[in-house]
Amino acid sequence: MSDTETSETVELPVTIRISGVAYLAVLLTALVAIVIAGINLVALGWVLLIPVALAYWIYRLRTVVTDDGLRVVSTLRTTDIAWSQLDGLQFPKWGPARAVRTDKSFVRLPAVGFGDLPLLSLASRGRIPDPFDGVDDLA
Repeated sequence: MSDTETSETVELPVTIRISGVAYLAVLLTALVAIVIAGINLVALGWVLLIPVALAYWIYRLRTVVTDDGLRVVSTLRTTDIAWSQLDGLQFPKWGPARAVRTDKSFVRLPAVGFGDLPLLSLASRGRIPDPFDGVDDLA
Protein backbone atom coordinates (compact mmCIF):
# COMPACT_ATOMS: atom_id res chain seq x y z
CA MET A 1 0.00 0.00 0.00
CA SER A 2 1.42 3.39 -0.90
CA ASP A 3 1.90 6.21 1.60
CA THR A 4 -0.84 8.29 -0.04
CA GLU A 5 -3.51 5.66 0.51
CA THR A 6 -5.33 5.39 3.81
CA SER A 7 -5.05 2.18 5.74
CA GLU A 8 -8.17 0.06 5.46
CA THR A 9 -9.52 -1.67 8.53
CA VAL A 10 -12.21 -4.23 9.11
CA GLU A 11 -14.27 -4.92 12.18
CA LEU A 12 -13.43 -8.13 13.99
CA PRO A 13 -14.42 -10.90 14.10
CA VAL A 14 -14.30 -11.56 10.35
CA THR A 15 -16.00 -14.78 9.30
CA ILE A 16 -15.13 -16.56 6.05
CA ARG A 17 -17.81 -19.04 4.99
CA ILE A 18 -18.56 -21.26 2.04
CA SER A 19 -20.49 -19.38 -0.64
CA GLY A 20 -24.27 -19.41 -0.40
CA VAL A 21 -24.33 -20.95 -3.89
CA ALA A 22 -23.40 -24.24 -2.19
CA TYR A 23 -26.97 -24.43 -0.92
CA LEU A 24 -28.05 -25.17 -4.51
CA ALA A 25 -26.40 -28.56 -4.01
CA VAL A 26 -28.68 -29.05 -0.99
CA LEU A 27 -31.71 -28.29 -3.14
CA LEU A 28 -30.65 -30.74 -5.85
CA THR A 29 -29.80 -33.38 -3.25
CA ALA A 30 -33.23 -32.90 -1.68
CA LEU A 31 -34.95 -33.41 -5.04
CA VAL A 32 -33.01 -36.61 -5.67
CA ALA A 33 -33.68 -37.80 -2.11
CA ILE A 34 -37.43 -37.25 -2.54
CA VAL A 35 -37.40 -39.30 -5.73
CA ILE A 36 -35.41 -42.10 -4.10
CA ALA A 37 -37.49 -42.08 -0.92
CA GLY A 38 -40.63 -42.17 -3.04
CA ILE A 39 -39.69 -45.62 -4.29
CA ASN A 40 -40.10 -47.12 -0.84
CA LEU A 41 -40.52 -44.66 2.02
CA VAL A 42 -40.16 -47.26 4.75
CA ALA A 43 -36.87 -48.68 3.48
CA LEU A 44 -35.38 -45.54 1.94
CA GLY A 45 -36.83 -42.76 4.10
CA TRP A 46 -33.45 -42.23 5.75
CA VAL A 47 -32.23 -40.74 2.45
CA LEU A 48 -34.23 -37.59 3.30
CA LEU A 49 -31.72 -36.86 6.08
CA ILE A 50 -28.84 -36.44 3.62
CA PRO A 51 -29.84 -32.92 2.42
CA VAL A 52 -30.38 -31.83 6.04
CA ALA A 53 -26.91 -33.07 7.00
CA LEU A 54 -25.40 -31.40 3.93
CA ALA A 55 -27.05 -28.05 4.76
CA TYR A 56 -25.80 -28.25 8.36
CA TRP A 57 -22.29 -29.07 7.15
CA ILE A 58 -22.23 -26.07 4.75
CA TYR A 59 -23.57 -23.82 7.51
CA ARG A 60 -21.04 -25.04 10.10
CA LEU A 61 -17.77 -24.83 8.12
CA ARG A 62 -16.07 -21.47 8.59
CA THR A 63 -12.88 -19.69 9.54
CA VAL A 64 -13.10 -16.75 11.94
CA VAL A 65 -10.36 -14.14 12.35
CA THR A 66 -10.34 -12.54 15.81
CA ASP A 67 -8.01 -10.29 17.79
CA ASP A 68 -6.59 -13.41 19.46
CA GLY A 69 -6.01 -15.51 16.33
CA LEU A 70 -7.88 -17.87 14.06
CA ARG A 71 -10.89 -19.95 15.04
CA VAL A 72 -11.38 -22.89 12.69
CA VAL A 73 -14.81 -24.52 12.78
CA SER A 74 -14.79 -27.83 10.95
CA THR A 75 -17.24 -30.70 10.73
CA LEU A 76 -16.80 -32.14 14.20
CA ARG A 77 -14.52 -29.76 16.12
CA THR A 78 -13.49 -26.18 16.69
CA THR A 79 -9.80 -25.29 16.86
CA ASP A 80 -8.36 -22.01 18.11
CA ILE A 81 -4.94 -20.92 16.85
CA ALA A 82 -3.33 -17.99 18.64
CA TRP A 83 -1.32 -15.55 16.54
CA SER A 84 1.81 -16.59 18.44
CA GLN A 85 1.24 -20.22 17.33
CA LEU A 86 0.75 -19.36 13.64
CA ASP A 87 3.84 -19.80 11.47
CA GLY A 88 2.14 -19.19 8.11
CA LEU A 89 -0.42 -20.36 5.58
CA GLN A 90 -0.06 -23.03 2.95
CA PHE A 91 -2.08 -23.39 -0.25
CA PRO A 92 -1.64 -26.87 -1.70
CA LYS A 93 -2.46 -27.38 -5.37
CA TRP A 94 -5.31 -29.71 -4.45
CA GLY A 95 -7.16 -29.34 -1.18
CA PRO A 96 -8.03 -26.65 1.30
CA ALA A 97 -5.79 -23.92 2.63
CA ARG A 98 -3.88 -24.87 5.75
CA ALA A 99 -2.57 -22.94 8.71
CA VAL A 100 0.94 -24.01 9.67
CA ARG A 101 1.64 -23.85 13.39
CA THR A 102 5.05 -23.14 14.90
CA ASP A 103 5.38 -26.86 15.72
CA LYS A 104 4.93 -27.54 11.94
CA SER A 105 1.52 -29.19 12.37
CA PHE A 106 -1.29 -28.27 10.00
CA VAL A 107 -4.90 -27.17 10.52
CA ARG A 108 -7.23 -27.06 7.52
CA LEU A 109 -8.96 -23.71 7.00
CA PRO A 110 -12.49 -24.29 5.70
CA ALA A 111 -13.78 -21.87 3.06
CA VAL A 112 -10.44 -20.02 2.77
CA GLY A 113 -9.03 -19.60 -0.71
CA PHE A 114 -6.04 -17.77 -2.13
CA GLY A 115 -8.35 -14.91 -3.10
CA ASP A 116 -9.22 -14.37 0.58
CA LEU A 117 -5.65 -13.34 1.46
CA PRO A 118 -6.28 -9.56 1.18
CA LEU A 119 -9.19 -9.88 3.64
CA LEU A 120 -7.14 -12.12 5.94
CA SER A 121 -4.28 -9.63 5.84
CA LEU A 122 -6.55 -6.75 6.81
CA ALA A 123 -8.34 -8.72 9.52
CA SER A 124 -5.07 -10.03 10.99
CA ARG A 125 -3.69 -6.48 11.13
CA GLY A 126 -0.78 -7.49 8.89
CA ARG A 127 0.17 -10.70 10.72
CA ILE A 128 -0.73 -12.56 7.53
CA PRO A 129 0.97 -10.79 4.61
CA ASP A 130 -1.00 -9.85 1.49
CA PRO A 131 0.83 -11.15 -1.62
CA PHE A 132 -1.27 -8.83 -3.80
CA ASP A 133 -0.11 -5.70 -1.96
CA GLY A 134 1.94 -3.51 -4.24
CA VAL A 135 0.96 -5.32 -7.45
CA ASP A 136 -0.66 -2.12 -8.77
CA ASP A 137 2.64 -0.31 -8.25
CA LEU A 138 4.37 -2.70 -10.66
CA ALA A 139 1.99 -2.00 -13.56
